Amino acid sequence: EFTTAWDVVCRADCPNLGLGIDSFHIVAAKTPLEEIDYLDPSKIFLVQLADFMWQETKTFEERMSTARTFRVFPGEGVHSEQLVELVQKLDRLGYDGDYSFEVFNDDYQQMPLPMVAERGKRAALWLAEDVLRRSVPLPNQMRLKSVG
Repeated sequence: EFTTAWDVVCRADCPNLGLGIDSFHIVAAKTPLEEIDYLDPSKIFLVQLADFMWQETKTFEERMSTARTFRVFPGEGVHSEQLVELVQKLDRLGYDGDYSFEVFNDDYQQMPLPMVAERGKRAALWLAEDVLRRSVPLPNQMRLKSVG
């Protein structure tokens, strides 16, 4: 859990050591989001986002199986509200670094690549424009979607 990793980062006190936050493990382990308030945003090096399709993973084995094969893009699973809360909490804390999607999913490997890419694009739009309320610039375009 990131709380244990944060303790290690603090004890090591090295400028090039920081945290990688993984939303899946926070949600699956039911780590209290209030713990984020104790983090130094400059020591958060990356935030990985993913969702999954069931309310909980009851055993460690279920959690690991889900982590390795059943993650879905942010906004597609049943934990979207928790992801919004996590991202907004990090934003209020002052985190302005990168987000990545870590969506290990056996189904995605069977789908046509353009379909998976489109799902990733929708997740990026959801994160940037709906959750963080920021425009996403592209060459020759002001926004990827219109504001309603």
